[in-house]
Amino acid sequence: MPGDPERAALTREAVVAAARDLVAEGGLDALSLRRLAARLGVTAPALYAHVHDKRDLLAALAEGQFDELVARMDAAAGLPPVERIRAHCRAYVQHARENPELFGVMFLFSPDLGPAGGTDLPDGAELPAATKAFGYALAAVEEAARDGDLATGDPLLTALALWSATHGLTTVLQLGLGFSPETEDALLDELLDRLLD
Repeated sequence: MPGDPERAALTREAVVAAARDLVAEGGLDALSLRRLAARLGVTAPALYAHVHDKRDLLAALAEGQFDELVARMDAAAGLPPVERIRAHCRAYVQHARENPELFGVMFLFSPDLGPAGGTDLPDGAELPAATKAFGYALAAVEEAARDGDLATGDPLLTALALWSATHGLTTVLQLGLGFSPETEDALLDELLDRLLD
């Protein structure tokens, strides 16, 4: 209805924020366009003025999460490259700790690793914010290699290995094994010490 003030207040940002809340509260399975519309007090078709479909909505959620991760990584900008690598990995784990349900949404989409990455992504699979986050990590590895602080013949492969290991540890920490935050931090330090040595 044109004069409805609630409909006028509906924006893409409001739709994405409500979707973020649903996922944060109940996981990815809690998100449906019908449930989202009910939360916003509109009909499901009203959402299509702001999002193309559920995939578009998930991409917006992932984009926001990667933007937050990049902001955390950006805080390490002035550090030497190897310390920046450590800080990036810590930021990754901390982001997952604070956003466990939303963390999974991030990996419905992929970074573009370029031709050297050997990936062949289907259309729409790449997410620019994911590419930016991986680019931050790769740049630190490239700088560390260039400075002679990290022995690698292939910085991209090394960055992928660091990401894989950090993601694996993050996944283990999300299993709910009851580790204290101090033990989780010690595990990450141990992992990074082994990888970077």
